[in-house]
Amino acid sequence: MRGQKKMSTVSIVLIVQLIILLVLSLVITMTVSSATRNNSIRNLKTITNERASIIEAYVKNSEDKLTYFSKASIVKKFLKSPENTALQAEAQAYTEDYSNDIDNLEGLWIGEWNTHCIAHTNPETVGITTRKEADSLRQLQDALVKAGNGVYNTGMIISPASGKQIVSMYKAVYDDNGEPVGFVGLGIYTAGLIDTLNQLPINGVKDVTYTMVNVESGNFVFNNDSELIGTAAENKEIKAICKKLSGTAEAAQGSFEYKENGKKYIGIYSYIPDYNWIFILNDTKSEVYSLTNVMRIYMAIFGVAVFILMIIFNFINKMQEKANQKLASTIIKSNKTKESLYTAMFKDVLTEVGNRIAFSMDFEGKDATPDEPYYFVMYNINNFSRVNTQYGNDVGDWLLVRTVDIINQVFKGSRIYRTGSDEFIVAIKGNINDVAYTDIIEDATDAYKRLTAGQNTPMGRINFEFRSSVCKKSGNINTSVITVLKDMINKNSNATVGQITYNDLDS
Repeated sequence: MRGQKKMSTVSIVLIVQLIILLVLSLVITMTVSSATRNNSIRNLKTITNERASIIEAYVKNSEDKLTYFSKASIVKKFLKSPENTALQAEAQAYTEDYSNDIDNLEGLWIGEWNTHCIAHTNPETVGITTRKEADSLRQLQDALVKAGNGVYNTGMIISPASGKQIVSMYKAVYDDNGEPVGFVGLGIYTAGLIDTLNQLPINGVKDVTYTMVNVESGNFVFNNDSELIGTAAENKEIKAICKKLSGTAEAAQGSFEYKENGKKYIGIYSYIPDYNWIFILNDTKSEVYSLTNVMRIYMAIFGVAVFILMIIFNFINKMQEKANQKLASTIIKSNKTKESLYTAMFKDVLTEVGNRIAFSMDFEGKDATPDEPYYFVMYNINNFSRVNTQYGNDVGDWLLVRTVDIINQVFKGSRIYRTGSDEFIVAIKGNINDVAYTDIIEDATDAYKRLTAGQNTPMGRINFEFRSSVCKKSGNINTSVITVLKDMINKNSNATVGQITYNDLDS
């Protein structure tokens, strides 16, 4: 119409550009938000699995310690003759001595088949009968018989003795005719396990809580609120997961969302089939998706900026590049976080060799053939605390690093672990055709001579003392070899300074 001004070509082009950019902005927002959410969930699943593995290794290690305790000859002898005062004194001494190597111990004990306690790490408990009701006693005896040569693990409970949460387990002891003559019991405080989990922070997350539920009973095995332990989980999502996983022998993981006390939460779970437990990491939805929300706000502001400054197209391009760089930086930081978690969990920071958890992850349940057995060599720094006291912590740290260097020089290509403050273990995979135990002993002796030779330390030339032991193992391997090696050093009268003891665990 006359007098009506037509829209210029430039204006039309700018409007089209605006529409295209707004659509692109919306698509980018949705894509980035989705990718960021998925990445957050994947990261938390990885962390949940790592923590579930730590819990499983913690419990299995305790079961192994109880199994080895039950196989001690004095245990069976004493259960056959519980009135023998000489055996009673020997069994009580052995129980107290054995318990010294168990961290976070509540109690280790020997009981007759009627639950009459005849030896205990806490001597005042000896003489007490723990299950006086017939039904309760029969339930325990049936469970022990059903477990056979295995461990009957009752799970995590609140101890009636200490009022604290423990992992409680029992193992039957049989006579030569296969009849049960009694059992041994072990209670381990979960506080050490919880401390380990809490010392592994999650980058950018501070509201995390942990929960564990038995899928068969639906009851809480662990909860931040100790009063809920042993009670049924009321969360409908947890109930559904328990129903789905009940009777399942395969590991599983997943996530779910729920609402509690007006807040939205996300739960990431990992199923531990050996114990029928699901370990759940809980966090607020807002915290899990905090980066997603930040990205949404940022992209909204970006859209407004596009609308206002659509003519300054170059500026908009730079903003887009900046957004891409921020996303790339986020992914890099996430990967670095995973690497840092791995290093903190599985490596000794000072010596840069594997730690006790790494040893457990590498060898717990590992199978080795008789033709290719594993040899384990332990070196223990004698009186390490005296070294720190006499020469200072700098020399102590220097000695730890130097010890790893010397072991590496002799056992080239072997895996080395620092399993204690003053102990190291070398794991060598043998070959029956090429490597005999005498070769291992020869190398172990070579390393021992180098370690005990005079060392040029920051405090001058010093000679340090070491103890060493060697064992061979094929078949099923687990972390109990650590206990065996330590026993060879600490309890064998031949394991004196300057001698290396050898034990073939297959014979």
